[in-house]
Amino acid sequence: MLSGKEMPKVVNLHGENTKRLLARKEKSIARGIPTVFPLCIDEAKGAVLKDIEGNIFIDFYGGIGVLNAGHRPDAVVDAIRKQVDKYLHTSFPIINYEPYVALGEKLASITPGDYAKKAMFVNSGAEAVENVVKIARAYTKKTGIVSFEGGFHGRTLLTMTLTSKVKPYKFGFGPFAPEIYKIPYAYCYRCAYNCTYPDCNMYCLDQIKRFFVAEVDPENIAAMVVEPVQGEGGFVVPPKEFLPGLKNICEQNGILFIADEIQSGFARTGKMFAIEHSGITPDLMTTAKSIAAGMPISAVSGKAEIMDAPAPAHIGGTYGGNPVACAASLATIEFIEKEGLCDRAVTIGKFVVDRLKGMQQKHSEIGDIRALGAMVGIEFVKDRGSKEPAKDETIMVRDECLKRGLIVLPCGMFGNAIRMLMPLVITDEQLSHCMSILEEACDTVFKR
Repeated sequence: MLSGKEMPKVVNLHGENTKRLLARKEKSIARGIPTVFPLCIDEAKGAVLKDIEGNIFIDFYGGIGVLNAGHRPDAVVDAIRKQVDKYLHTSFPIINYEPYVALGEKLASITPGDYAKKAMFVNSGAEAVENVVKIARAYTKKTGIVSFEGGFHGRTLLTMTLTSKVKPYKFGFGPFAPEIYKIPYAYCYRCAYNCTYPDCNMYCLDQIKRFFVAEVDPENIAAMVVEPVQGEGGFVVPPKEFLPGLKNICEQNGILFIADEIQSGFARTGKMFAIEHSGITPDLMTTAKSIAAGMPISAVSGKAEIMDAPAPAHIGGTYGGNPVACAASLATIEFIEKEGLCDRAVTIGKFVVDRLKGMQQKHSEIGDIRALGAMVGIEFVKDRGSKEPAKDETIMVRDECLKRGLIVLPCGMFGNAIRMLMPLVITDEQLSHCMSILEEACDTVFKR
């Protein structure tokens, strides 16, 4: 059994066991479900993955943001076992159970905002976003929703419409849901208005006034859905004025402010939720991913009066808030608090950014480094003058890392960024070694 403290060891990336399982996958699984890496997992613990060939990898993608607490935290596994021994399912809308209620109480206590709060639970991030839109429309009696260029909110019809990146998420899947409007995010490295921060005086916020004249009247907008840090869009961290500015615009126009914390929540950024860095409180919030260390559950939470807008049975679902997932979530949140993972995220982020800045001095292809806590992104470019995206080189860096036992995942509008979502339980030794692997990979790809 893995201890979680192992170091990378690559012995055979293309073994016969893996080839056989991948061949079975090709025969039985739809081709629209890809596998980025030619690996087949056998075991995981902490920040460590072992495949069926015996290769050991360090995980820097964290199940796409799901594993802030690491793979198989003992406390979470124990909580799952205890709940499994009691019951697996009743369907909460029919017969309620304590873990669902307890999780609602816990979210009310840890989410920002000094007001009465309520919650509901479903199964995935996309379901949470679908439901938060329903709740916002029920409360405001308005239909329009504003989202942002570069945002990712899911793959269902509505959430795919809210999502900005066309390929692979939207191409060929139209028509899309109506009454969805997009505006540019504060992506300062590639400003939509060709401005330079801070001399721009937040021109992107001023342009929203024009948007409300040219595109849609704010009287028709129910809510604005925003990621405090864009995830799939490239780990874009906005300037400190952006989110408070958006909240002010919402308040002035009777628009609900919804924070999508699905990827940025649960200690990743150095606070329990990324929105806390901005000093504002959302009206509603969506959470998922690291809420339960890998169990499928998501939440919508927020002001009680807003959450209560839909009538009984107008929201919910058969599997929403499964008792085993609720038990896992309660244990995960307790683990995050007990282990001080918010502080750990700050320490990790500082170490990683310092190493990346040293690498940036060597490699002009590292165009931008963006970070909030341990939510760190690197954007690769052909050259810093043109900022032409270096997508092919980004894939090459990813592959060189894999050869050395580090798993990283690209992201970004142009596919030229690498995201870092290492489990926050990673050891100092593992972290330092992995940054050396990343540096070796960049040295190899960029020939320095």
